[in-house]
Amino acid sequence: MHVAGDGVNDQANEGPQNSVAVRYVEISAAEAGQRIDNFLIGTLKGVPRTHLYRLLRKGQVRVNGGRIKAAYRLAAGDRLRLPPLRVAERDPASVPRAAAQLLAGRLLHEDDDLLVLDKPSGMPVHAGSGVDFGVIEALRAARPGEKLELAHRLDRDTSGCLLVARNRASLQCLHAALREGAMQKTYLALASGRWRGGERRVDAALRKGTLSGGERMVRVDADGRAASSRFRPLERFADATLLRVAIDTGRTHQIRVHAAHLGHPLVGDDKYGEREANRRLRRLGLKRMFLHAWRLNFALGGRDYRLQAPLPVELETVLERLRNA
Repeated sequence: MHVAGDGVNDQANEGPQNSVAVRYVEISAAEAGQRIDNFLIGTLKGVPRTHLYRLLRKGQVRVNGGRIKAAYRLAAGDRLRLPPLRVAERDPASVPRAAAQLLAGRLLHEDDDLLVLDKPSGMPVHAGSGVDFGVIEALRAARPGEKLELAHRLDRDTSGCLLVARNRASLQCLHAALREGAMQKTYLALASGRWRGGERRVDAALRKGTLSGGERMVRVDADGRAASSRFRPLERFADATLLRVAIDTGRTHQIRVHAAHLGHPLVGDDKYGEREANRRLRRLGLKRMFLHAWRLNFALGGRDYRLQAPLPVELETVLERLRNA
């Protein structure tokens, strides 16, 4: 990536995340193929995501002189225009040492290409509105100098397998696998109600929306983005069902919204769940949403990966109490 300034206030040595003038970035062959929004998120790490998407919508970020959408994929030689930005870099020392130590103890796999973490429930994958740090910031603080990037995302309350790329080539390959459906993602979820019958497939498009208070919600909408999930019952209880869920797409809140669409919302889900069902499970000790990224199967660099994160003890305990109820 080559960066050039525009104007007497140019501060080229500070990088684009602390710019006080318009800057131009030329995309290298190694950076080609990724979406413009993902490139900006990775390059302008101190800038809130909402601000980056606002810049794209308003045309303040341009490629080869023209406006582009967030889904635009960069090509080698593309010339990006970045508007003036002044953002303080996040100090790695601001990430609590305990957070970095917690993640170090939850490493499922590590090699030259990627890290695989068993993400704890309650920790977001990245900093955001009202959140000073997430998994990726804690990892970067613990591993200074490494080029770590999230390959995908999990909801804050979801636990389980999370992929972090250690180089650009691996990140591009993982993104391609996700985009082309070459990565098998399987979750364990506890849904309210007793499931009738066997496996069900849900093909229901999803659309993001925002409530008046600013809360993000997703709903089934024929004009939304295509989404596909497969639910298979593993164990039935009196008023809940343990499900194995395979997803062919990775839309925001996909499993949660599709489960609710079937009439079996996930227990512990304060956004799309049933209040009474959540109350019953809290009496059995459930203090979080019961959704766990259980398995990931994919190929990378000629190697087959088969990764699994064990179900957390607090969720196993809830299942045992349901069995004994």
